[in-house]
Amino acid sequence: MKKIPYLIVVFAFLACAFLASLHPTEIDWPTFLPVIMAGVIGVVLIKRSESAEAKSSDKLARNRIVLEQSLSNIVTNLKALDGRKDKVPTYDMRFEIDKLLREDLNNFADARDSMKHLFGLQAFADVMSSFAAGERYINRVWSASTDGYIDEVLAYVEKSLSQFEHAQEEFAKAVASVQPG
Repeated sequence: MKKIPYLIVVFAFLACAFLASLHPTEIDWPTFLPVIMAGVIGVVLIKRSESAEAKSSDKLARNRIVLEQSLSNIVTNLKALDGRKDKVPTYDMRFEIDKLLREDLNNFADARDSMKHLFGLQAFADVMSSFAAGERYINRVWSASTDGYIDEVLAYVEKSLSQFEHAQEEFAKAVASVQPG
């Protein structure tokens, strides 16, 4: 079912491109507008399908587990990295980040939209605010490692850990707010 709306959008795009190329200065509007409308309808169908899929209880349950595990792994690995950050050569810190955090960062980012449906927009914003700050700090550590700025590497590992711990606290609050009892 999901393929049909995508095909509608693709064919509408191609048809519009073809119709636009028939004459250098004129468009056959009576033919062009219905084709554009078909493309718009295809986009609306895609969005509806994605929205329904995002709200499915199975997907929400799976994504909640992914979010919780990913955030826990990030905090655990960052604590370990923070504890030995002065022993890791500056230029190697980026490889440590990739090895320890990249998969969990990607998994969390892929599942993050489920938080809106699970906990509401405010909880999503509270978690993502700290998560995004932590991710920016990790990216800063990675870049500083590449450039060889040891002081920045050491400082921002700790700052990112603090942000991810706060994100984990906000996530725990969000989970507690929707659990009965």
